[in-house]
Amino acid sequence: MTFVVTDNCIQCKYTDCVSVCPVDCFHEGPNFLVIDPEECIDCALCEPECPADAISSEEELPEDQAHFLELNAELSKNWPVIAEQKDPLSEAAEWDGVGNKLQHLQR
Repeated sequence: MTFVVTDNCIQCKYTDCVSVCPVDCFHEGPNFLVIDPEECIDCALCEPECPADAISSEEELPEDQAHFLELNAELSKNWPVIAEQKDPLSEAAEWDGVGNKLQHLQR
């Protein structure tokens, strides 16, 4: 099993989760983070750290977010590892909680 970054991270990109990850499985894109399912050890440390509640375990992934499992796996192959916490995007607070943001994902 793995953890999955979902829709609410898009345009927010809080990195509180990154600072607690013991295996550096997070990868950073322009406006989104993903988890490499090959590296994730299912420690569950990241999920409660996300201020946007944008991380779910694969087992508890809402059906409308299921496509993010494949998206995390795909993008983690191309994006660099992020291992240290950074400031969120400047408009993160305004985007937090906005639904259906996939069209805003920058690859």
